[in-house]
Amino acid sequence: MSTTAAATRAVRNTFSGLPPAFWWLWASTLINRLGAFVSTFLALYLTVQKGYSASSAGLVAALYGLGGAAGNLVAGVLTDRLGRRPTLLASQMATAGTVALLGFASRPTTIAALAALAGMATSASRPAVQAMMTDLVPERRRVRAFALNYWAINLGFALSASAAGLIARYSYLWLFLGEALLTALCAVVAYFRLPETRPAGTGTGTPRPGPEPAGATSLWTVLRDVRFMTVVGLNLLLAMLYQQGLVALPLAMGRAGFDSTEFGVVIAANGVLIVALQMPVTRFIEHRSPGPLLVLSALLTGVGFGLGALADSVAFYVLTVCVWTLGEIVNSPTQMSLVARLSPVEGRGRYQGVYTLSWSVAAFAAPLLGGWVIDRFGASALWLGSLAVGILAALGYAHVMRRPWETPPSDAPAKTPDTVA
Repeated sequence: MSTTAAATRAVRNTFSGLPPAFWWLWASTLINRLGAFVSTFLALYLTVQKGYSASSAGLVAALYGLGGAAGNLVAGVLTDRLGRRPTLLASQMATAGTVALLGFASRPTTIAALAALAGMATSASRPAVQAMMTDLVPERRRVRAFALNYWAINLGFALSASAAGLIARYSYLWLFLGEALLTALCAVVAYFRLPETRPAGTGTGTPRPGPEPAGATSLWTVLRDVRFMTVVGLNLLLAMLYQQGLVALPLAMGRAGFDSTEFGVVIAANGVLIVALQMPVTRFIEHRSPGPLLVLSALLTGVGFGLGALADSVAFYVLTVCVWTLGEIVNSPTQMSLVARLSPVEGRGRYQGVYTLSWSVAAFAAPLLGGWVIDRFGASALWLGSLAVGILAALGYAHVMRRPWETPPSDAPAKTPDTVA
């Protein structure tokens, strides 16, 4: 087979077999991430434009993260009660409104309140998107679907970060208005192109709108699902590590004498590798057992960050980022597919809300923990501790995936075939 034919076949295998509604959801995700300016530049905006101290800016950023944590849980319930589509539309319109207002706010209390509301609104779309994607895509194709979605997130983020730096030189206000405009565009796409996919009852797997099924899964059901909550806890460990790439890594490099340009080169390796390798790697792992893949991803993540204790040059730091990014590439679609598999049909919104909550908790806690460890014990201690966390997560995945698949617990009396793994 020629190289061209092989490439054509690879592209066809990557993008074929997914429903049209998935691609509209994918496009909405890409547009959303192309406009994800505020969360990336909020701290810089507050310190440079508003004159906040580093601690005050950190407090506002923490409020943004806390709002996101609340948004995940609330949206998880609404996704099951009201439906995926209305929750997504409400989240996107609320995000557009609060972000635009945040750009005009001047009083510290107003900025803090709007930051918390913006974080809540922004995060509220995640359970709806992931539940809708699970509804739309058959189980055998979900790893690829989640990988494509993650690829869109990182592609959009890479482009938005570059554009935001240029826009901020002209006016920070346009960052807020630009995100508001693009998020509103996502709402337009969702309104005209995305169907409601929530199953109307537990007796059918056919997606259709309707009232929440009687006996639907409650948040308490999710929290007492020991196996699922173990997976969420293990994801929290890895999410804490991935956050250190954005928080502790620049601090450690700065203390070692490297400047911001050199850090930019190092962290750029993360985005470049994800954009270049996410889909080829996904084709390799798509139909493999999730257990060994999750163990491998945890080990790669831990070893990658652990190597930071030995790094003494830009090239070595790039190597460390490449190692843990490979772990991220394997982990993301595998983990999200596993969460979808463990979630009963009637409780997908709540399950996804609790799962995405782990990322919000990591975004809040990782900066505090990473900064404290570096100040108290030094960067090498943080990187060696990260290695230990990666190994612990690998052992946890090996243990939890050792058991045979079971039907997820539910308050509902019946299950659809889709809920049985």
